[in-house]
Amino acid sequence: QVQLVESGGGLVQPGGSLRLSCAASRTIFTFNAMAWYRQAPGKQREWVATITLVGRTNYTDSAKGRFTISRDNAKNTLYLQMMSLKPEDTAVYYCNTAGALTRKTSWGQGTQVTVSS
Repeated sequence: QVQLVESGGGLVQPGGSLRLSCAASRTIFTFNAMAWYRQAPGKQREWVATITLVGRTNYTDSAKGRFTISRDNAKNTLYLQMMSLKPEDTAVYYCNTAGALTRKTSWGQGTQVTVSS
């Protein structure tokens, strides 16, 4: 079982930036498309961004133009660069394989992102 540990969250003002990291316990990024998810209080976990095995990226509408998903396979690390953050981006952010919402899977503790003035 692969462990995924998210980090990089914090408190930022609207318009600020953060880069989230997801460290894997072993090499998986060369074998799986990866994704970022988030969950706000009282809401279900939702998909945010995906990077495929061939490097193609896709984003939820609210993230397009502001977020960038990337990975460093050598470091077993997935990233989410977030720019122009908005209060509605406030949530716990998780990384997992693409399609994780459609199957039983384990989740890490995530990293809290709070956007507030």
